[in-house]
Order: sequence, then C-alpha cells, then structure tokens
Amino acid sequence: MPVIVETLNSPSEQDRGDLAKIYADAPDWLLPPYANAAELVARGLADGLLVAGRFNDRLLGAALVVRGEQHWQLSHLCVRKVTRHRGVGRRLVEEVARLARDAGKPLHLAAPKDHLESQAFAARLHLPLASR
Repeated sequence: MPVIVETLNSPSEQDRGDLAKIYADAPDWLLPPYANAAELVARGLADGLLVAGRFNDRLLGAALVVRGEQHWQLSHLCVRKVTRHRGVGRRLVEEVARLARDAGKPLHLAAPKDHLESQAFAARLHLPLASR
C-alpha cells in the first residue's frame, strides 16, 4: 500500500473528517493529556505537529511529531480501525524516522509510562521510549 506521509498544514474538510474518524478509533489511554480526540486534532493542527498517512486521497493514520533541539518525539500514533495491520502505522513511523535522521536528530516514541503495548512497539521499531 503506497501510503504518502505528510505534515498537515492546510487540511481540507475531508482531511478534518478523516482525522476525526482516525482518533474516534483511538483507545482511551492514547488521548491524554488532551481531553478528547477533537482537542488533540485541533492542538496538533494549530501547533503544526500533526503528520498523517494518506492513501487514495484519504487519511488513514496520524501522529503528533515534536521536532526538538535534541531529538524528535513521535506520540499519539493512531490508525483507523478498519485499516489496521496493513502497514500504515509502520510507514508513518519509518518516514518520520527518516525525516528526523535527515535533520540529524534521533527519533523517540512517547507513550504513557509502563504501557506494555507501547514498550513492545518501541522495541520492534528500535526506538527509545520516553514517558509522556
């Protein structure tokens, strides 16, 4: 599946609808410190942190990326439930990792402290895990 990864600067109404669907499928543990999915999307767009994976003009997955001085940090990665286990999340992470390397920065994965699924995901991707 050729997923195109992009930073969302000027999302269309369709993009905004797709983002709502992506994060509607998010587990509750993924959303903090945001009160809900709408706040996560609004803040991510306002701060220029939201990256997304697009296939056939539709957004299938998204994450927040903080481009720090010491390292880049990826968090709040979510893929629409109907398209999970097809490589969308991995493609998003791989492309963000490539962009971070090109910028001379390591990529870290941020997740809730002691969350086993996130620890396993970070280990599979060979990414340092930072608590958020």
